[in-house]
Amino acid sequence: MSGLLAPSQGSVRFDGVDVTRDTPQARNIAQVFQFPVIYDTMTVAENLAFPLRNRQVPKAQIDKRVGEIAEILEMSGQLNQRAANLAADEKQKISLGRGLVRPDVSAVLFDEPLTVIDPHLKWQLRRKIKQIHHDLKLTMIYVTHDQVEALTFADHVVVMTRGKAVQVGAAAELFERPSHTFVGHFIGSPGMNFLSVEGNTKGLKLNGLVLPLPTVPALPSGVLKLGVRPEYVRLVTPDTAGALPMTVAQVQDVGTHVMLSASFAGQTVKARLSPHAAQMKLGDTVWLQVMTEHTCFYQNEEIVA
Repeated sequence: MSGLLAPSQGSVRFDGVDVTRDTPQARNIAQVFQFPVIYDTMTVAENLAFPLRNRQVPKAQIDKRVGEIAEILEMSGQLNQRAANLAADEKQKISLGRGLVRPDVSAVLFDEPLTVIDPHLKWQLRRKIKQIHHDLKLTMIYVTHDQVEALTFADHVVVMTRGKAVQVGAAAELFERPSHTFVGHFIGSPGMNFLSVEGNTKGLKLNGLVLPLPTVPALPSGVLKLGVRPEYVRLVTPDTAGALPMTVAQVQDVGTHVMLSASFAGQTVKARLSPHAAQMKLGDTVWLQVMTEHTCFYQNEEIVA
């Protein structure tokens, strides 16, 4: 998107304009990095004005635009302060402001801008960036390894692994129907459970146990991965069709829910259960249902049903 690398296929377009072959300078983008890019010897106002002065914008327009951006960033009272005397979060706000001060910017690219910010200040800056996105109607691309940031910020999330985009969608789509096992693992805390099963026309086999075929289009034969979120694993009675007898490996009562880890034939399942679930202790046998309307199936890491 920045123009430093060429895409392996397709094109890069900003507002419908093809910029695939354009240099970074010609793409009219702003970038906000992990570490604030500011001049400590300048004031807040001088830092914000710098991109406009480089473009020889008239002083009256610069002053007006700097005032507007400072108000958005809630820094109007700090315009005459030296940047060197500011806290890390305030310096990052200046860096953000330098990206926003150009009224004609096509997109703002964020590269993990909150990494060096204290945890209790991150939420304030997250809210501020979200508000700016809403107010200025700018296209913003935000790179992060934090799934919470991704899911709370974005209208659309692009999940990448090994240099490829494996799924694009809203947060609910990524949670409910991960198109790739990496998405299932990465999104969610904890991530999706994956069990190796053998599929054929008669059913699914899991270490000798036969599970009923799901009411979905025919599954391919061979080794599959059954994927189910901990939120959708159910504690059931032994006579329930498809129930798996599993041995309790860990029980974590976190107040709002109980997180159960149980194993069967070397495979582990995590289940998020009601805090009122039956008392369990290590070594107990419990019966878990993993075949639900939310269960997904994967072959070669990609979803097949």
